Amino acid sequence: MSKRKLSRQQQWRVDKVQAERAQRAEKRDVQDAEKLAAGEYGAEQPGRVVAHFGRTLEVRNSDNEPVRCHLRANLAGLVTGDRVIWRAGQEGSGVVVAREERDSVLKRPDARGLLKPVAANIDQLLIVFAVEPAPHANLIDRYLVAAEATGIAPVLVLNKTDLLPEGGGDLGKLLERYSDLGYPVVRTTTATETGLDELRSQLEGRTSVFVGQSGVGKSSLIDLLLPDETLRIGALSEDSRKGTHTTTTARLYTMSRAEVADGDLIDSPGIREFGLVHLNEQEVTEGFIEFRDYIGHCRFRDCRHRNEPGCALLAAVEAGKIHPARFASYRRILDSLDG
Repeated sequence: MSKRKLSRQQQWRVDKVQAERAQRAEKRDVQDAEKLAAGEYGAEQPGRVVAHFGRTLEVRNSDNEPVRCHLRANLAGLVTGDRVIWRAGQEGSGVVVAREERDSVLKRPDARGLLKPVAANIDQLLIVFAVEPAPHANLIDRYLVAAEATGIAPVLVLNKTDLLPEGGGDLGKLLERYSDLGYPVVRTTTATETGLDELRSQLEGRTSVFVGQSGVGKSSLIDLLLPDETLRIGALSEDSRKGTHTTTTARLYTMSRAEVADGDLIDSPGIREFGLVHLNEQEVTEGFIEFRDYIGHCRFRDCRHRNEPGCALLAAVEAGKIHPARFASYRRILDSLDG
């Protein structure tokens, strides 16, 4: 779809609004500088962004209490999870004066296809799927590829395990395949008191992001992990057996109870179902971790791993070193990119 061309008057209005915003931000920054110089703000202290509301942030202080802060004009682009330096003002407010270096950043394409940071300083991506709606290996593989591209450790979380058939069935065999690749696999259920123990252990001392398709119970899990928080939980449709989006605001939730020491969760509709549209063929190939020992060893440098002679990946599949189902999933993902 071609971009609609603005009329001269429309463009003038857009430029005018942007100029006014810039002028207000500059005026606010001058006022902040004067207040800082006059000692009206307290000493610098560390904090972490809990939620983002345009030029206003909710920052968690060292006592795990939320403080409403605004940004200095030169600090655009902060996201939930950022570690910042802020100074306290009057009436419980504050101003963020600096952002600390990020350990990791999760990005996804915006409406224009440009990668945009959506969360920072994440230790692990919890890829949640469930016994119902039934998961598909290709969907799990797509999430794993996307997770590998971020450089953030993925963890597979199977929810609603109380619905599993005895012995695990085909889903149990699928989980073994991922465990054999070295991926952590956590089993959870909200149907029993001990159903979240394994998940709580995985969350301890880490900052985690939940991702996965709708209806797998992400918000329900967070609601039980954080009983003091109020989260909206969507019901699973009886007809389609698919869920609906329920979370509307990106937010960092803190778990500091005895069973989960200093664990943090970030939940956001913007990252819950992030895809692969921003990845190229090489990045998808590298996202299959068992391929890495064979990448670069094909006879032809431009090998696309289809029917080329001397393909190292095809040879590894033939030798049983790469599971044929994973390789078939890889081909489907590449075909979807071509489409």
